[in-house]
Amino acid sequence: MEIIRTIDEIDLQILHILQEKARIPNAEVARQVGMAPSAVLERIRKLEEKGIIEGYEVRLNPAAFGQGLAAFLFVEADPAGNGQLGERLAQVAGVQEVHQVAGPDGYLVKLRAADPAQLGRILREEIQHYPGVRATRTQIVLNSVKETRRIDLDHPEE
Repeated sequence: MEIIRTIDEIDLQILHILQEKARIPNAEVARQVGMAPSAVLERIRKLEEKGIIEGYEVRLNPAAFGQGLAAFLFVEADPAGNGQLGERLAQVAGVQEVHQVAGPDGYLVKLRAADPAQLGRILREEIQHYPGVRATRTQIVLNSVKETRRIDLDHPEE
């Protein structure tokens, strides 16, 4: 993707600041990069228009909402399936990520649930009955050492 070539050092500084704290006031971003607030606001608007900034999110504690159990599901897809399996998996309550992957499994799914019983119910009553699902394997997360959506802006082309 050629987007990285369309941004300069100031844009990278702005992106670093916003990845650290998305709710930082525009005036503070401007102070940190040494520009006028209106110029920084225009740069941010252009980064959004180009699709470099996709949105802003609040990170919530899953345990505070009864979703303390994290699991990764490997979903073996039937090659003759209808092609809608990924979209269907994305609609399951608690699913945070769906990735189509190479190898014997067609999809890798990150899911949050209250406990193993709820996870089992979702697997038995929903996912395993979807057309195109041949088999599933589940890995329950015991401890998350690092979990982020931040992009490495210091080494973008390595």
